[in-house]
Amino acid sequence: MTIGLKHFVAGTALAAMTAVPVLAEKASELTYINGSYGRDAEGQLRERGFAHISTHKNDMGYVYSYWWDEADDDCVNVEVYNGRVESITDASDQDCGHHKGNAGAAVAAVAGAAILGALLSHKSHHHEDDKHHDDREAEAQYERGYQDGLHNASYHNYDRSDAYSSGYSAGVSERNANLSHHQGHGGYRQTAQIADLKDARAAGGMSELESRGFRQVDNFTSGNTRYSIQWRPQSRQCVQVTIADGRFYDIRDIGQHPKCR
Repeated sequence: MTIGLKHFVAGTALAAMTAVPVLAEKASELTYINGSYGRDAEGQLRERGFAHISTHKNDMGYVYSYWWDEADDDCVNVEVYNGRVESITDASDQDCGHHKGNAGAAVAAVAGAAILGALLSHKSHHHEDDKHHDDREAEAQYERGYQDGLHNASYHNYDRSDAYSSGYSAGVSERNANLSHHQGHGGYRQTAQIADLKDARAAGGMSELESRGFRQVDNFTSGNTRYSIQWRPQSRQCVQVTIADGRFYDIRDIGQHPKCR
């Protein structure tokens, strides 16, 4: 083989090697993490080259986290419920903050400021169909609603936009999830946690409320459902417990009641 031919063959082989693009690792190749505990899935994603971008909750108990693989230019969304991975799906580069699309620019224009560098702060999973709006204006209105709901701003749908309304609901859902630890009381008084007693057996739940400083001040029934009003003077918490089928169906702080004093 002549030197020229050798160079041609070598050059052709090198071109063939460099011409083949590196394929991004899609969510369909990562489904083996489904069913894993969240902490285990996190380790496996990091081993595959993914970096954590952001995590979001909703008030139904679902947690969504976004992961970015710089080498493969790939973004995935991991859905976790009760500590285990329910699904992993492909997400847009925009969801991982690596793409400045028209919708992001529209949001910055509407908001009057660069939100996360003119990128949308709400994610695909916030939409009911898990997809961003194709229409720039609708996506901008959704983002405005999401920001208002997330930060407890007044509902201000001056355009009577369905997108704003949906975004506001998504923002409220995430805000409620992020503040699930809060009892709604300010000041210096230490409040008692109650959210963890939902679905507790009635007898055990009542005993636990008593151990946390509550006492029953009212009790009434409606059909097969019983209601108990519990008062905790130290923190001025007035709680209503709804009991059905022998369990705490619902428990919430109702703020005030004639007998909570």
